[in-house]
Amino acid sequence: MTTTMKAARWHAANDIRVEETPIPAPKDNQVKIAVKFTGICGSDLAEYTHGPQLIPVDKPYPLNGHQGTTTLGHEFSGVVEAVGKNVTTVKKGDRVVVEPIFKNPESPFIATGEYNLSEPLGFVGLTANGAFAKFVVVEDYMVHKMPDTMTFEQGAIVEPAAVAAYAIQRSGMKMGDTVLVTGAGPIGLLTVQVALATGASQIFVTDLSESRLKMAEEIGATHTFDARDKDIPQKIKEMTGYGVDVFIDAAGAQASFDTGVDSLRNGGTAVLVALFGKDVVHDALNQTLRELTIIGTAAYRNIFPETIALISSGRLPVENLITSVISLDEVVEKGFDALVNDPSEVKILVDVNR
Repeated sequence: MTTTMKAARWHAANDIRVEETPIPAPKDNQVKIAVKFTGICGSDLAEYTHGPQLIPVDKPYPLNGHQGTTTLGHEFSGVVEAVGKNVTTVKKGDRVVVEPIFKNPESPFIATGEYNLSEPLGFVGLTANGAFAKFVVVEDYMVHKMPDTMTFEQGAIVEPAAVAAYAIQRSGMKMGDTVLVTGAGPIGLLTVQVALATGASQIFVTDLSESRLKMAEEIGATHTFDARDKDIPQKIKEMTGYGVDVFIDAAGAQASFDTGVDSLRNGGTAVLVALFGKDVVHDALNQTLRELTIIGTAAYRNIFPETIALISSGRLPVENLITSVISLDEVVEKGFDALVNDPSEVKILVDVNR
């Protein structure tokens, strides 16, 4: 019996190593999964370029004691390999995706269903070892079965698609609404797809990268703008009559925030999905006089089943965002480095068994 497996492990900023690590075993309420595909996320990238952000280095993560060197990877699909003795929801052989968010059982937010607000916030692949490895162990409540019609590649994109679906849900977008998405990275593009599937009439997208704007058009954006264009709000107001109903910030910078708020109709709603790296200056009087709603969203909650249903029905063709599939050994140079340096890469999947 082999007792070790290859895994992509974060040691420090700019130091991810593919190395041998022990194969984990599930505790009583845990599920061991044989991983198929794992996506590289913007938060993985952030840990690589200027981490640690969520990885617990100074003190252990209170819910499981995890600390320090961490196997990354939280967007993944796989097959149940083994279950702990208390697990009844899934069994060996089930095809599954994982909702990687930890729930603190003592939090008042669990009872209300707002589990993504329970503290301390944690995710598989950040505050526990993740899925850039042959096997991963997760809590039983994180596991969702995949329909037979769904591919493992699609399954690996359920997690980021849930971020987009939750943002659109929180925005209150209605059929026929107009939407502006700033930032055409994976989350921005998935948001475009969800807005389309939910009935948006016009979808505007801004980005700095020409190749990403081209992809936005390919998947159904009605208008795209170079984010450096100073007249975007004015152009959007001309095209919509009075501004967009919904603005989703998937870029997370002062410029994207300003462009979006200035493009909203009076009474419109902004949803902040991006993890802003710096503070933003905000005109609160403008918000009051125009009755704007500005909402923050932390990952997702209670939306994985709907996201899975949308993807497996074909209404959310997330597989169109996959630009590369690589092996685990290539994860640093053809994965992380490629995403840092090449804007034409959107969603890179690691085929763990390649």
